[in-house]
Amino acid sequence: MSSEMPSAAPPAPDLPLSTKTPAPGVITLFLAFAKMSLAGFGGVLAFARRGIVDEHRWMTAEEFNETFALCHFLPGPNIVNLSVVFGSRFGGIAGGIAAFAGLVGPPMVLVMILAVLYAHFGQLEVLRHILAGISCGAVGLLIAVVVKMLMPLLKRRDVAGLILMVAVFVAIGLMRWPLQAVLLVAVPVSLGITFLMRRRVKGQAKEQVKA
Repeated sequence: MSSEMPSAAPPAPDLPLSTKTPAPGVITLFLAFAKMSLAGFGGVLAFARRGIVDEHRWMTAEEFNETFALCHFLPGPNIVNLSVVFGSRFGGIAGGIAAFAGLVGPPMVLVMILAVLYAHFGQLEVLRHILAGISCGAVGLLIAVVVKMLMPLLKRRDVAGLILMVAVFVAIGLMRWPLQAVLLVAVPVSLGITFLMRRRVKGQAKEQVKA
């Protein structure tokens, strides 16, 4: 019998941020979106991105940005659209319903309870200060998630995308132009730029192959 001890197994390497985990089930979708909605005071977007991209790694940062951009063009609240689109992508109709129920159900019950409490204690000065603090925290979370969603564009050095983003912000946020009119111009321009850039990349790849 050999007296040599078996060597210890090497530690598993850390997964890169772009690595995605297996598709979630219906119950997992419900619980994940319920957790996001209950934690998302002042807005769920920051917690949704953290849960989907950073924690569970169900999507890459680029895929999340693309999916969330799609949800802007669908009627209804963006985060609700995101839950339905995301759930349907991984679990079909049942997955979409589960994600939607997890996002809307628990907060609705909580809000009903808080509404009853606010009706009785809403005039307290301490409560008003608490709500003001929560509002400031919500603004900070929104700024943080905007910066995170901006990083993929900066890493790819997507100058056209950054210019288009700034133009849309100026048109809607500063000039106060109607959202529908801005999107009618921005969407075709964005699609045209994407088509030309991909065509250019394919052309360069063919030239390299010929060379």
